[in-house]
This record gives sequence, C-alpha cells and structure tokens, in this order.
Amino acid sequence: MTAVTATTHTTAAAPLAPVEEAHQVRRRRRLAPGRRLPATRLVGPVVVLVLWIAASAAGLLDPGAIPAPWTVLETGTRLWTDGTLPDDILTSLQRAASGFVIGLTVGILLALVSGLTRTGEALIDGTVNLNRAIPTLGLIPLFILWLGIGETFKIAIIAIVVYIPIYLNTHAALSGIDSRFVELAEVQGLSKLRFIREVVIPGALPGFFVGLRLGVTGSWLGLVVLEQINATSGLGYMMFQAQNYGQTDVILVGLVVYGVFGLISDSTVRIIERRVLSWRRTLSS
Repeated sequence: MTAVTATTHTTAAAPLAPVEEAHQVRRRRRLAPGRRLPATRLVGPVVVLVLWIAASAAGLLDPGAIPAPWTVLETGTRLWTDGTLPDDILTSLQRAASGFVIGLTVGILLALVSGLTRTGEALIDGTVNLNRAIPTLGLIPLFILWLGIGETFKIAIIAIVVYIPIYLNTHAALSGIDSRFVELAEVQGLSKLRFIREVVIPGALPGFFVGLRLGVTGSWLGLVVLEQINATSGLGYMMFQAQNYGQTDVILVGLVVYGVFGLISDSTVRIIERRVLSWRRTLSS
C-alpha cells in the first residue's frame, strides 16, 4: 500500500514540474525588459521631429531662431544642388575617418600592452589617465604650435579623443578577466598566442565595444570644434560661416548631418557588437 501511495504521489507530482517551470519563466519575463522591438532607437528622433513640425506649424517657434523643418530641408537641398554640402561632407568624413583609425589602432595596442604586462601597465596606464585628465580641446593651441594649422593637428586631436575611451574600456575589460580562466589556460598548456586568441580577446570584446561607441561619438564631437578653427572646408566651417551671416537654417543643416552620421555610425557599431557577441545572453538580447 505504501509503494502504491508513493507511486501515486510521484505520478501526481510529475505534471506539476512543467507547470512550476512555466511559472518561473513568466516571472523572469516580468523582470526582464521584454522582447526587443524593431527600430526602437528611431522612436525618440521621430518624436522630436514631430514636435518640431507641430510647434513650427502652430507658430510657437521664432523662425529666425529655429527655422521650420521644411525650411531646413529646402536649405539642405539647395546646398546639395550647388555642390557645397557634398564637398563639406566628404572633407569631414575624411578627417573623422583618419583620426578615428589612428585613435583606434593606438587605443587597442596600448590597452593590450598595458593589460597583459605589468611593465606596460606601469609605463602606460598612468600616462593615459593623466592625458584623460587634461581637456583634449585644451591641447589645441599647443598642437597648433607643434603641427601647424593644417589638417595634421585636426587629425591628431581627433585621434586623442578616440583612443582614450577605447583604451580605458578595453584595459578595464582585460583587467576584469577572471583569474580562474588564466589558471585553466595554464593547466591546459595554452601558448601565449592561443591564450590571447581564446581567452583575452573574447573577454575584452564587451569593454572594447563600449569604448568603440564612445570613440565614434567622440570623433564627431571633436570634429565640430576643430572644423571651426582655421578651416576652409567641412561641415564645421560651413556652420561657422553661417553663424557670421546669421543663417540659422544652414547651421541646423550641419547639425542634422552631424546627427545623422553619428546615429548611423553608432548603430553600425551596435549591429557589429550584437553579431560578434551573439554568444552573450543579456537584457538587451
């Protein structure tokens, strides 16, 4: 009788396991943000655009201070047609790309040397943090004296703006790798190269992508300022000239272009990050 009773209890309890598991899954889903919606990052800019259109149509905005979106669109079309805007965009892209590539390379190399060797950390980490404490744009007068007022100093400043966040986040990720992985690699007899490929790089990638996003944004922010210093072309130069003539619509065209390129570059990095780190299970997955 006891055996029958035990069997009955076991049989009755078996169907309850999937039910309890389903309840746990539902509880986890309530705590999580929920399923990712497509194109959610465009909702904010679209809302701002709609409010801008509505306020301009209702006459709540001074056209001299904040022109209507259709005015900005007409100005942008005119600048594109006469060839001014394409040339300025191309010049700005070349400056941003050159500085970004240099800063990316320097940031990765310094982070690897500092993160993987104690000697490198002693020589590099303090120096980079000292550089971080100095406002980068405050270096402009010194770099002009060193490199002149041409393109070289602009690219150098952009490279500094880019390499600092890439170094800091990559170095922090390297320092945060669990020492148990290092011990396991030593037990397995991994070579230095294989250890870097199979342990160091995967462990540093999350931090690297955070720094990469900050570096991409920083390259555009630095470019805005640098193109207003003794430049003869570029979006910043176009906006500076428009300021002298009170052309608010031209300034807004430049800001919109900067914003679009910044959003596209950041979204591109996010897509690459999501694919490269597809093995991670996070709240944003």
